[in-house]
Amino acid sequence: MISLKSIIFNGMDATPIDVQVQLSSGLSKPEFNIIGLADRAVKESAERIRNVLSALNLSLPPKRLTVNLSPADVEKSGSHFDLPILCGILCAIGVLPENELEKYLILGEVGLNGTIVKTDAVLPASVWAQSHNLGIICSGDQGIEARWAGHTNILAPFHVVQLINHFKGTQILPVPELTTPETMANTTLDMADVHGQAAAKRALEIAAAGGHAMLMVGPPGSGKTMLASRLPTIMPEMTASEILETSTIYSIAGQLSGRGLISARPFRSVHHTSSPVALAGGGSDARPGEISLAHNGVLFLDELPEFNRATLEILRQPMESGRILISRARRNATYPARFQLIAAMNPCPCGHLGNAALSCSRAPRCAEAYQNKISGPLLDRIDLHVDVDAVNPWEMATDTSPRESSATIRARVIAARDRQLSRQGRVNALLDGPDLEQFAALDKELSAFLNTAAEKMGMSARGYNRIKRLARTIADLRGSDNIEMSDLAEALSYRPINRGKYGIK
Repeated sequence: MISLKSIIFNGMDATPIDVQVQLSSGLSKPEFNIIGLADRAVKESAERIRNVLSALNLSLPPKRLTVNLSPADVEKSGSHFDLPILCGILCAIGVLPENELEKYLILGEVGLNGTIVKTDAVLPASVWAQSHNLGIICSGDQGIEARWAGHTNILAPFHVVQLINHFKGTQILPVPELTTPETMANTTLDMADVHGQAAAKRALEIAAAGGHAMLMVGPPGSGKTMLASRLPTIMPEMTASEILETSTIYSIAGQLSGRGLISARPFRSVHHTSSPVALAGGGSDARPGEISLAHNGVLFLDELPEFNRATLEILRQPMESGRILISRARRNATYPARFQLIAAMNPCPCGHLGNAALSCSRAPRCAEAYQNKISGPLLDRIDLHVDVDAVNPWEMATDTSPRESSATIRARVIAARDRQLSRQGRVNALLDGPDLEQFAALDKELSAFLNTAAEKMGMSARGYNRIKRLARTIADLRGSDNIEMSDLAEALSYRPINRGKYGIK
């Protein structure tokens, strides 16, 4: 019996799979069976492999060929089992040496002519293989992806013949050269492009410094999307561990190949027609959704009230825990989801509430119903609520005043983040329990002030703690170790939405 190694991923967790190939005599013609709880894509590999063997001028012997994917109680899915099954068969008929191939983790889809096609999750597979002292065999298109994990024992052929020749000694497959990871960042964006909106820019700076969620409310064309898209330009660069973790999620989702590692913070803009599965992840193979693809970056939801309410409620749990559990009939998968939520909305369906010349006749009643589409528990999890007023186009045309660049704002954000990390090891938005009491402590005067404000505003315990976190971030931007009255007052000004200006009770 031949036994080779492959792998599957359940969320971020790897499960090694033994690909066992057994040839049994007693038949007059070949018989090919794949067992081990394999899905349709895996079972179809039998026909692909028959055609590959034919293209190589090889054929199956007149025996019963059984391929078992062990452990048998774990569902196997994906076309990446093609290559390990083919390698096992080639070992069984004496074309490839089993004692050499058993030192490798093998994954890859094969075409009918023997080409090796790229598959998902090569990056985390390479990380796993390196940690278990195994080499890795994958498609030539993904050799560099495997190399990014720091692995050097990599075979990345483009065709099965190249792999055969390598082990026969007639051709040596080189180790893929490590290239500089590409970036997803759009370097043309800059906060200096934004005219006016001083309050919104200040709120974005606070959000970036402390990792806080933010909601912008304003009429169409006021610059909400423009502001949100520039948030990554003022956020600190990702650390090496964040780059690897985020890139692993993209690799599992099949969105990494050809793009390089995700070395800039992701910015995922989700359309309001997106389904709950698109946002949370799922499907038959429990793939990551938008909130996981935004891990360590920004999740932007424009036109927030237009989203299906059930879709929005999915955000509540991962916003608190930083992870999301996807449960299916045969599979449970957990993905990281530590994203920074930035949302935007119009104040009413027509978007012109408060403008007598443009607003509809149903104002302000329509605005109250429109804003109430968003549940209180979700709004309670958003730290900064900011009104974004429209900017007059003629004022933009004549505005020649200097505007701060993203680089200038980013320097202040990085300084504030460094204070947080050196003091407590994480950003202020994640402070909770005893750490919150220790690092966001208030004196008696400030406590009395916050208690009075919380009572008048009908604030929940969650909202109360979020005000303290926000005030701690504002103090860090000032470079202060202590929270002062001005910090607390500014934090309170961002909560809740200022509905009074629109005449909404």
